[in-house]
Amino acid sequence: MTSAPARTTPAVVVALLPLIATVLVLFLVTGLAIPALPLHVHQTLGLGTFIVGLVSGAQFAASLVSRVWSGRYADQRGPKRAVVAGLIAATVAGLLYILSLHFIGVPAISVVILLLGRALLGGAESFIITGAVTWGLALVDAQNAGKVIAWLGTALYAAFAVGAPAGTALYTAHGLFVIGLATTLGPLAVLLLIARLKPMAPLRRPQPPLRTVLAAVSFPGLGLAFSSLGFGAITTFVTLLFSASGWTPVWLGISAFAAAFMLVRVIFGHLPDTKGGAHVAAVSIAIEAAGLGLVWLAPSAGVAFAGALLTGVGYALVYPGFGVEAVRRVPPQSRGLAMGTYTAFFDLGIAVASPALGLVAGAAGLQAVFLVSALIVLGAAAVAVPLLNNAIPAKQGAVFEAHGD
Repeated sequence: MTSAPARTTPAVVVALLPLIATVLVLFLVTGLAIPALPLHVHQTLGLGTFIVGLVSGAQFAASLVSRVWSGRYADQRGPKRAVVAGLIAATVAGLLYILSLHFIGVPAISVVILLLGRALLGGAESFIITGAVTWGLALVDAQNAGKVIAWLGTALYAAFAVGAPAGTALYTAHGLFVIGLATTLGPLAVLLLIARLKPMAPLRRPQPPLRTVLAAVSFPGLGLAFSSLGFGAITTFVTLLFSASGWTPVWLGISAFAAAFMLVRVIFGHLPDTKGGAHVAAVSIAIEAAGLGLVWLAPSAGVAFAGALLTGVGYALVYPGFGVEAVRRVPPQSRGLAMGTYTAFFDLGIAVASPALGLVAGAAGLQAVFLVSALIVLGAAAVAVPLLNNAIPAKQGAVFEAHGD
């Protein structure tokens, strides 16, 4: 039986608009807190840098832990329920931010409440992004998987790009209260929109065990984990490189990366569907590694800017490229679990890369970070090439059909 043709990009975007809005709002309030919380914990509560790191990292740790749970929930209870659960959790997280302000005089209690809020927001992120992707795939069919992943990912990074500077301005003017208020009201407003939408019923078919889904998506996931080092290197270390080199403005590298990333997603987000996920991932990996190599060799801010820009161009389509390959390897009733498990490889890659690259910077200097990252990103080619050569079955659900699951 022949597959239905892929929809045009505008048709897909229209179908996804409520989900794009949901992801945009969730990650906007997440971005608002990124610069505000370290300042609040360190300056207002008077706590040390270890606690600052603990509060900042709690959300990402919770996201990693809850990925599989959120995927299974979306498959079994329906993606709308997963998104609604995430929005409710995000709203409560905002209330916990506000509650923590009543205990500023007792910093230990205040920071524990903040930690609970951050952990809850991390769980909310998993449920919302996994539920949204699963819902989107059900709305527009698997032939448009790359467009779904690309557009929802674009909303995510656009929100982060706007959220960080906006969070700095809001915190400077009004303190943490307004961040907590936005974190409460933003998801609540989107919840009113989502509640009116018709739910997508879960597919009432036997669910394969987690180990089978993990085996199916682990190969594309490994490619994602390797390639995520480029993201980690740019977002964590390029600002430090600009500062140490006396290049201004210091935010130029991150802005170049983010702008290139979003532009490529918007213009070329359809390519994994039309050209094949593995093919797009392989080309993207080469571009990403070249960009990182350029930053490593950069003698000036202009060359470093070009390298960061090229890294963003390459990294933009790695996630949807490998994501298409992951989705095609599971049956439709397990897409939520597949995407949750697949995305956990990104979390894992960043969790390992950030401290490891920090050790590299301490031992060999900041520019060495980008050389090491480029070499590891090239390791993702060892994943993309076998997929490109059809060493792994590309037909949707082929792994399960082959094993009789």
